[in-house]
Amino acid sequence: MKIRQNLYLDQDLSTALDRLAAGPRGNKSRVVNDALKVWLARKGAREIDDLLKPRLDRLSRELEATRRDLDVVLETLALFVRYQLMVTAPLPEGDAAARAVGRDRFEAFVAQVGRQIGSGKRTLSSLESDGGSHD
Repeated sequence: MKIRQNLYLDQDLSTALDRLAAGPRGNKSRVVNDALKVWLARKGAREIDDLLKPRLDRLSRELEATRRDLDVVLETLALFVRYQLMVTAPLPEGDAAARAVGRDRFEAFVAQVGRQIGSGKRTLSSLESDGGSHD
């Protein structure tokens, strides 16, 4: 159903509307109807964008900070592993006892990491609250 509207337009808009509707199957009502529909849809989208923009900006900043922190952790780990591999002599092939101790230590390390992550405790945050003291 179409509802009749009486509108007043500025002269320049009226002239532009006449030109748009001058083509074959031209219809001023269709042109105005389509233009108004697009304008209203864009206005609603803009309001949604205005509402979401601060949240998206905050999430972007948090993601960037997390990415930076992850880069620091990965670089630290890489440097530590490189250092350990350079200063630690390899175990002799026949030293089964030393290999067993190494395996046990690695399993204990992995279990400790799992416990720390599972509990939500972080080693660095506990060191900062202790003032950097070690046990």
